[in-house]
Amino acid sequence: MSTTALRAGQDTRLHECLISIGSNIDPEMNVTRALSLLNSECDLVTHSQPIRTSPVGFLPQADFLNAALLVRTPLTYEAFRLYLKAVENRLGRVRGLNKSGPRTMDLDIVAWNGELMDQGYLEYDYVRLPIDEVLAASGRSLTIKHEW
Repeated sequence: MSTTALRAGQDTRLHECLISIGSNIDPEMNVTRALSLLNSECDLVTHSQPIRTSPVGFLPQADFLNAALLVRTPLTYEAFRLYLKAVENRLGRVRGLNKSGPRTMDLDIVAWNGELMDQGYLEYDYVRLPIDEVLAASGRSLTIKHEW
């Protein structure tokens, strides 16, 4: 095994990650930019078609464009989570006091190596519907091990 593959934050195998993506600030442009960026920096297996959804929580804001991606990465879970936060920042994400407020980009890990990691999949159609489309297209399924 090369020393390059053993760098900090990398594992010795590829991990599969299902990502929920959402934007309501210039959403068509930002979702396209995110897909392009993640496709160039990760091994993009497939993605869903975007869907337009109403905001949840903080209602006086524009509708969201949501989608899902399946990627492969040599990064560990924590390293990949930090990478996604850096991608959000590169796409102009501003984190304010209102966690449910408008945003250029929101990237959340929904499943890691087939295991559900985000309860939002069970609670929100804007997460579940695009993820289910990716699962069907890729022949994958989810394992639910957590007790929420």
